[in-house]
Amino acid sequence: MRKSQKYLLAAVLASFTALTALAFEGPFFSHGKTIAAAGTVKLAFTPEDAADRMVISAINNAHWQILVQAFSFTHADIAHALIKAKKRGVDVQLIADAEQTDKTLPNMITEIAASGSPTYLDSRHQSAHNKIMVIDAGTADSAVITGSFNFTYAAQFKNAENLVIFHGNPEITAAYLQNWERHLAHSSRYRR
Repeated sequence: MRKSQKYLLAAVLASFTALTALAFEGPFFSHGKTIAAAGTVKLAFTPEDAADRMVISAINNAHWQILVQAFSFTHADIAHALIKAKKRGVDVQLIADAEQTDKTLPNMITEIAASGSPTYLDSRHQSAHNKIMVIDAGTADSAVITGSFNFTYAAQFKNAENLVIFHGNPEITAAYLQNWERHLAHSSRYRR
Protein backbone atom coordinates (compact mmCIF):
# COMPACT_ATOMS: atom_id res chain seq x y z
CA MET A 1 0.00 0.00 0.00
CA ARG A 2 1.38 3.39 -0.96
CA LYS A 3 1.84 6.20 1.53
CA SER A 4 -0.99 8.29 0.00
CA GLN A 5 -3.38 5.32 0.28
CA LYS A 6 -2.44 4.86 3.95
CA TYR A 7 -3.19 8.54 4.65
CA LEU A 8 -6.51 8.29 2.77
CA LEU A 9 -7.45 5.13 4.67
CA ALA A 10 -6.51 6.76 7.98
CA ALA A 11 -8.59 9.84 7.12
CA VAL A 12 -11.59 7.73 6.16
CA LEU A 13 -11.34 5.69 9.37
CA ALA A 14 -10.99 8.85 11.48
CA SER A 15 -14.03 10.39 9.77
CA PHE A 16 -16.05 7.21 10.24
CA THR A 17 -15.08 7.04 13.93
CA ALA A 18 -16.02 10.70 14.44
CA LEU A 19 -19.37 10.28 12.64
CA THR A 20 -20.17 7.13 14.58
CA ALA A 21 -19.44 8.86 17.88
CA LEU A 22 -21.53 11.85 16.82
CA ALA A 23 -24.41 9.62 15.74
CA PHE A 24 -24.61 7.95 19.12
CA GLU A 25 -24.46 11.27 20.93
CA GLY A 26 -26.88 13.06 18.59
CA PRO A 27 -30.59 13.68 19.01
CA PHE A 28 -31.61 10.14 18.03
CA PHE A 29 -29.49 8.35 20.60
CA SER A 30 -29.23 9.22 24.25
CA HIS A 31 -28.18 7.49 27.37
CA GLY A 32 -31.67 7.76 28.83
CA LYS A 33 -32.86 10.00 31.60
CA THR A 34 -32.42 10.06 35.33
CA ILE A 35 -35.47 11.37 37.14
CA ALA A 36 -35.70 12.12 40.83
CA ALA A 37 -38.04 10.03 42.91
CA ALA A 38 -41.32 11.73 43.71
CA GLY A 39 -44.87 10.66 44.45
CA THR A 40 -45.73 6.99 44.91
CA VAL A 41 -45.05 3.80 42.99
CA LYS A 42 -47.42 0.82 42.88
CA LEU A 43 -46.13 -2.55 41.69
CA ALA A 44 -47.81 -5.74 40.57
CA PHE A 45 -46.51 -9.08 39.36
CA THR A 46 -48.88 -11.38 37.51
CA PRO A 47 -50.52 -13.78 37.69
CA GLU A 48 -50.44 -13.46 41.50
CA ASP A 49 -51.32 -9.74 41.71
CA ALA A 50 -54.42 -8.10 40.19
CA ALA A 51 -52.58 -5.79 37.80
CA ASP A 52 -55.68 -5.47 35.63
CA ARG A 53 -57.68 -4.14 38.60
CA MET A 54 -54.92 -1.59 39.27
CA VAL A 55 -55.10 -0.38 35.65
CA ILE A 56 -58.91 -0.14 35.79
CA SER A 57 -58.76 1.79 39.09
CA ALA A 58 -56.30 4.28 37.59
CA ILE A 59 -58.57 4.71 34.54
CA ASN A 60 -61.60 5.23 36.78
CA ASN A 61 -59.73 7.94 38.71
CA ALA A 62 -58.68 9.88 35.59
CA HIS A 63 -60.07 13.42 35.46
CA TRP A 64 -59.37 14.74 31.97
CA GLN A 65 -57.05 12.63 29.78
CA ILE A 66 -55.75 9.10 29.19
CA LEU A 67 -53.16 8.54 26.46
CA VAL A 68 -52.56 4.86 25.70
CA GLN A 69 -49.91 2.95 23.78
CA ALA A 70 -50.70 -0.73 23.37
CA PHE A 71 -49.02 -3.62 21.64
CA SER A 72 -51.80 -6.16 22.14
CA PHE A 73 -55.21 -5.27 23.59
CA THR A 74 -57.67 -8.08 24.33
CA HIS A 75 -58.67 -7.35 27.96
CA ALA A 76 -62.36 -6.39 27.68
CA ASP A 77 -62.64 -4.97 31.22
CA ILE A 78 -59.74 -2.56 30.66
CA ALA A 79 -61.18 -1.56 27.27
CA HIS A 80 -64.63 -1.01 28.79
CA ALA A 81 -63.10 1.16 31.56
CA LEU A 82 -61.53 3.33 28.83
CA ILE A 83 -64.86 3.52 26.99
CA LYS A 84 -66.66 4.52 30.21
CA ALA A 85 -64.00 7.17 30.82
CA LYS A 86 -64.62 8.53 27.31
CA LYS A 87 -68.38 8.63 28.01
CA ARG A 88 -67.84 10.66 31.19
CA GLY A 89 -65.83 13.25 29.25
CA VAL A 90 -62.23 12.06 29.61
CA ASP A 91 -60.08 12.55 26.49
CA VAL A 92 -59.04 8.97 25.66
CA GLN A 93 -56.59 8.42 22.80
CA LEU A 94 -54.91 5.19 21.73
CA ILE A 95 -51.85 4.33 19.65
CA ALA A 96 -51.74 0.62 18.78
CA ASP A 97 -49.32 -1.67 16.99
CA ALA A 98 -50.47 -1.94 13.37
CA GLU A 99 -49.74 -5.65 12.96
CA GLN A 100 -51.44 -6.69 16.20
CA THR A 101 -54.55 -4.80 15.16
CA ASP A 102 -54.78 -6.87 11.97
CA LYS A 103 -54.68 -10.21 13.83
CA THR A 104 -57.86 -12.23 14.24
CA LEU A 105 -57.68 -12.18 18.04
CA PRO A 106 -60.64 -10.74 19.92
CA ASN A 107 -59.09 -7.28 19.68
CA MET A 108 -60.57 -4.44 21.73
CA ILE A 109 -59.00 -1.68 19.61
CA THR A 110 -61.99 -1.60 17.24
CA GLU A 111 -64.37 -1.22 20.18
CA ILE A 112 -62.32 1.61 21.70
CA ALA A 113 -62.21 3.39 18.33
CA ALA A 114 -65.97 2.91 17.90
CA SER A 115 -66.52 4.76 21.20
CA GLY A 116 -65.20 7.91 19.55
CA SER A 117 -61.72 7.75 21.04
CA PRO A 118 -59.12 8.88 18.48
CA THR A 119 -57.20 5.72 17.63
CA TYR A 120 -53.93 5.51 15.69
CA LEU A 121 -51.69 2.78 14.30
CA ASP A 122 -47.91 2.87 14.69
CA SER A 123 -46.40 0.93 11.80
CA ARG A 124 -42.97 2.58 11.78
CA HIS A 125 -41.42 -0.07 14.04
CA GLN A 126 -41.14 -3.83 13.70
CA SER A 127 -43.18 -3.89 16.92
CA ALA A 128 -44.79 -0.87 18.56
CA HIS A 129 -44.22 -2.67 21.83
CA ASN A 130 -44.92 0.10 24.35
CA LYS A 131 -47.52 -0.73 26.96
CA ILE A 132 -48.26 2.55 28.70
CA MET A 133 -50.97 4.91 29.85
CA VAL A 134 -50.30 8.57 30.61
CA ILE A 135 -53.08 9.87 32.83
CA ASP A 136 -53.84 13.55 33.55
CA ALA A 137 -50.41 14.84 32.52
CA GLY A 138 -49.57 18.25 33.90
CA THR A 139 -51.69 17.85 37.05
CA ALA A 140 -50.90 16.87 40.63
CA ASP A 141 -52.92 13.67 40.06
CA SER A 142 -50.84 12.58 37.05
CA ALA A 143 -50.00 8.91 36.66
CA VAL A 144 -48.00 6.71 34.32
CA ILE A 145 -48.73 3.02 33.88
CA THR A 146 -45.96 0.93 32.32
CA GLY A 147 -44.23 -2.44 32.47
CA SER A 148 -44.27 -5.65 30.48
CA PHE A 149 -48.02 -6.04 31.10
CA ASN A 150 -49.96 -6.01 27.81
CA PHE A 151 -53.60 -5.03 28.17
CA THR A 152 -54.64 -8.67 27.70
CA TYR A 153 -56.22 -11.48 29.70
CA ALA A 154 -53.10 -13.58 29.09
CA ALA A 155 -50.95 -10.89 30.75
CA GLN A 156 -53.12 -11.11 33.85
CA PHE A 157 -53.92 -14.80 34.11
CA LYS A 158 -51.33 -16.78 32.12
CA ASN A 159 -48.07 -14.82 31.86
CA ALA A 160 -45.40 -13.72 34.30
CA GLU A 161 -45.61 -9.93 33.84
CA ASN A 162 -44.90 -6.77 35.78
CA LEU A 163 -46.79 -3.51 36.09
CA VAL A 164 -45.65 -0.21 37.59
CA ILE A 165 -47.84 2.82 38.25
CA PHE A 166 -46.10 6.11 39.04
CA HIS A 167 -48.39 8.65 40.74
CA GLY A 168 -47.52 12.29 41.25
CA ASN A 169 -44.15 12.47 39.49
CA PRO A 170 -44.44 15.30 36.94
CA GLU A 171 -41.05 14.57 35.36
CA ILE A 172 -41.87 10.92 34.67
CA THR A 173 -45.27 11.92 33.33
CA ALA A 174 -43.71 14.57 31.07
CA ALA A 175 -41.14 12.08 29.73
CA TYR A 176 -43.82 9.50 28.88
CA LEU A 177 -46.06 12.20 27.41
CA GLN A 178 -43.22 13.36 25.16
CA ASN A 179 -42.61 9.76 24.04
CA TRP A 180 -46.35 9.28 23.34
CA GLU A 181 -46.44 12.46 21.26
CA ARG A 182 -43.31 11.39 19.33
CA HIS A 183 -45.05 8.14 18.32
CA LEU A 184 -48.31 9.94 17.52
CA ALA A 185 -46.41 12.12 15.02
CA HIS A 186 -45.63 9.10 12.79
CA SER A 187 -48.82 7.11 13.40
CA SER A 188 -51.80 7.00 11.05
CA ARG A 189 -55.46 7.24 11.99
CA TYR A 190 -57.16 3.87 12.48
CA ARG A 191 -60.03 3.20 10.08
CA ARG A 192 -62.36 0.26 10.61
